Amino acid sequence: MENARIKELIEILNKANHDYYVLDNPSITDQEFDKYLRELINLEEKYPEYKDINSPTARIGGEVITEFKKIVHTVPMISLSNVYNEEEIKDFCNKVEKEISNPEYILELKIDGLAVSLVYEKGRFVRGATRGDGVTGEDITHNVKTIKNIPLILKEEVDIEVRGEIYMPKSSFEALNKQRLKDNVELLANPRNAAAGSIRQLDSKVAANRNLSCFLYHLPSALDFKIKTHKEALEYISKLGLLVNPNIKKVNNVKDLLEYINYWTDKRDSLPYEIDGIVIKVNDLDAQKKLGNTAKYPKWATAYKFPASTVYTKLKDIVFSVGRTGQVTPNAVLEPVLLAGSTISRATLHNEDYVLNKGLKIGDIVSIKKAGDVIPEVVSPLISRRDGSEIDFKMTSTCPICNSELIRKENESAYYCVNTHCDAKKIEELIHYVSRDTLNIEGFGDRIVEDFYNLGYLRKIEDFYSLEKVKEELKELEGFGEKSINSLLENINLSKNASLEKLLFALGIRYVGKKTAKILASNYMTIDNIIASTYEELSNIDNIGSVIANSVYNYFKDINNINLINNLKELKVNMEYIGKQVIINEYFKNKTFVLTGSLNTMTREEAGNLIEELGGKVTSSVTSKTSALITGSDPGSKYEKAVKLGIEIIEEKEFIERVGNINE
Repeated sequence: MENARIKELIEILNKANHDYYVLDNPSITDQEFDKYLRELINLEEKYPEYKDINSPTARIGGEVITEFKKIVHTVPMISLSNVYNEEEIKDFCNKVEKEISNPEYILELKIDGLAVSLVYEKGRFVRGATRGDGVTGEDITHNVKTIKNIPLILKEEVDIEVRGEIYMPKSSFEALNKQRLKDNVELLANPRNAAAGSIRQLDSKVAANRNLSCFLYHLPSALDFKIKTHKEALEYISKLGLLVNPNIKKVNNVKDLLEYINYWTDKRDSLPYEIDGIVIKVNDLDAQKKLGNTAKYPKWATAYKFPASTVYTKLKDIVFSVGRTGQVTPNAVLEPVLLAGSTISRATLHNEDYVLNKGLKIGDIVSIKKAGDVIPEVVSPLISRRDGSEIDFKMTSTCPICNSELIRKENESAYYCVNTHCDAKKIEELIHYVSRDTLNIEGFGDRIVEDFYNLGYLRKIEDFYSLEKVKEELKELEGFGEKSINSLLENINLSKNASLEKLLFALGIRYVGKKTAKILASNYMTIDNIIASTYEELSNIDNIGSVIANSVYNYFKDINNINLINNLKELKVNMEYIGKQVIINEYFKNKTFVLTGSLNTMTREEAGNLIEELGGKVTSSVTSKTSALITGSDPGSKYEKAVKLGIEIIEEKEFIERVGNINE
C-alpha cells in the first residue's frame, strides 16, 4: 500500500513540475505541492526500500560527492564556429549553398550558460554530463536532478541522449547576488559564471538553492528515430516532456535570417535569461551529414555572436590613483549603470593621452562597453549631448596622496610620483607583496593591508613577518579573533617557503612580471647569483632584453634593496628556486605559443608553465609570429585567426603527447 502511494505521489508531483516549469501552466497550488512533497518525504524516510532514485525529492538536493567522475561522450560534443558580422554570415551561407540546393535554416537563441548532455534509459534519467573537451566531460548527475524543468521520467520509455544548455535566469541571479550582498560575500559576475559555478558544486544542495533552468536543443541520434529535420527533432524532444526554447524560426534566405538576428539584438534585454548570440543550423539532417565537420566544427551550423554590449551614462568626475610603481592613473567616476550583468561605477582611463585622444570632459554622457566582455571601458563621449556645463580634463601635476610633484618619463605616457615615502605607493607595494600571483598570503585583502598600514602595524615588507609580536593587539580589531589571526600568521609563515620566482615578482622590480621572474629564478637558482650577475649576463638570457636587464641590475645595486633582502634572509624567507628547471624540448624550444579554449587535463596557466619549462614562450594574442595555437573546447576567435594565418593548430591530446612525461 505504501509503495503504491509513493508511486502515486511521484506521478502527481512530476506532472505538477512539468505543468509549472515546462508548460508554464500550474495545475495545483504551491500549498498542495508542498503538502504532497512533505508526504512523499515522510514515506520515503519510513520506507526507504520503496524510494525511487528519480523521485521528485531528489530536486531538494543533499547528495554530496567527493569528486567529479569523467564521462566519455558516445558522440563527441563539438562546439560551433563563430561569426561576428553580416559578411561572415553570408560567407557561411554561401559555403552551405555550394553543397546544398535551397537549404532551410533553423535559427535559435544562443543561451548563455553551460552545455549539458542528458542520458535517459527506458525514459528514466540516468546521467548528466558537461561538455568538457568535447570527448570527455564530467558527471554532474547529482546536480542536474535538482533542476526542476528537467524531467526525471520522460513521457515515452526510450533510450535517448539529448543536449542543451543549463542557465541561471536573471531573476535567480539577482536574488542570489542580493542574498550574497546581505551575507557580505563577494558578488557573482554574471548569470553564466553563476550557473557554471553552481553546477560544479560537490554538494547538490547548493545547486538546488540556485534555481537553475535548462533548454534542450539537440538530439544526436535523431536519424535513429526516423527524424528527417532538426525542427522535427526539436518537436520530438518537446513531445518527450523536455523544454525547448520557443523562440525558434525556420528561414530559407539570408534576408529573413538577418531580420531575426536584428530583432533579437534589439530585444535580448527583454528576455528573462541571458543570450549571447544566435545559432544558425541547416534544417535537413541528410544535408547536415553531407556537409560534415571540420576538425573542430560542424560545417552545417555556426553561431553569430552579439557585439560587446554598450550602454550610456554620465562621466561625473575624473579622479586619480597611485599604483605601487608610483604611476598616477586617471579614473572615470560614472553614474552607476548595469552592463552585461554587473553594475559599473568606475573605469580606468589609463593615462593623460588616453583621455585627451578620446576628447573626454567631466560631465559628458559617455558610451561604456566591456572589453572582452570583462573589463569596463569608456569608449567615447556623445558630443551631441553636451550643454556647455562640461569641464575640460586636466592631468594633475601633483601626487593625490603626498602632493609631491609628478614627473613624466621620457617615451612614456604615464606620470609618476617619485616620493619614496608616499603612503599610497607603500600600501600598493605591500598589497602586491601578498597578492595571489606573488606570495599569495591568504587572508590579506587590500582593505586589511591598508588598515594595518594606517594603524602602524605594516609599514615595510619585513613587518609582515613581525605581526606575531602584536598578535594580542590585532585580536582586538573589529572583524578579527583568535582563529582568524592564527590563520593569518600561519599563512605568513607558509609563505616563507615559496619558490624564488614568487619572491622576485613580489619585490616589485620594475618590468619583472610573473614570467620574467620565473625565467630569472630558473636560470640563476638563488637570489645571490642574481645579485652577483652583470648587466651583460642578464641581457644575454633568452627573453630578457636590455630594458629588463638594466632594471634588475640597478635594483640589486641599490643598498636599500640589498638591506631588504638581507632582512628577509634573517627572517628565514626562502631565497632559492625550488621549481623545475627548464628541460629543453626541441619542439617547444624558442617557439611562441598561444592557448585558447577550456583545457580538460589542466588549467591554461598550468599548460603555460609547462611550455616555459620546455623552453617555449606563451603569449595571449595570435599573430604572424605565433608558432602554434593550442586549443581546448570552445576556442573562439583565436582559432579562426590562426586558420586564416596558416598557423599550426594543436589539440589538447596532441599537446599532452608532445609534453611527454616531464612530471615523472
